[in-house]
Amino acid sequence: IKLPSLGFDDVHDNDGELELCNRLKAARAEAGLSQAELAGLVALAPDHLVHRDGPVQPTAKLALVLCIALDKKFEDLFYFE
Repeated sequence: IKLPSLGFDDVHDNDGELELCNRLKAARAEAGLSQAELAGLVALAPDHLVHRDGPVQPTAKLALVLCIALDKKFEDLFYFE
């Protein structure tokens, strides 16, 4: 994601890119859910969720549904690196 400088230069890397990262794998494990179980809760194919545990960026709707399913705040699951 390329964002204009808003005075928060410390969150940008050298080329101004922000990477949205997540803690889905840890939150899923804490909830005692498998990838297939969480996928079922958020109406995704299990193989699609495998990619969400990694660096793939979810849509805003999917991110919100994941937060609800895992009973977490957005900032508890997602962060910029």
